[in-house]
Amino acid sequence: MSKAQSTDDELFDEFLSANGHETEPAGWDESYNKKQCPECSGLNDQAATACSVCGWQPGR
Repeated sequence: MSKAQSTDDELFDEFLSANGHETEPAGWDESYNKKQCPECSGLNDQAATACSVCGWQPGR
């Protein structure tokens, strides 16, 4: 049986996973009692939904 057609993103994620890379969406890091942005390392309040330094948002 043939496998269903995959999107380019799925193929790229499969390639990265096979070569030891994480493909899960990035989330906030924690630093003391603050959220730390994984993109710019800016510190944000716990209630933050977007980075106040660079504008990064989880899941994007």
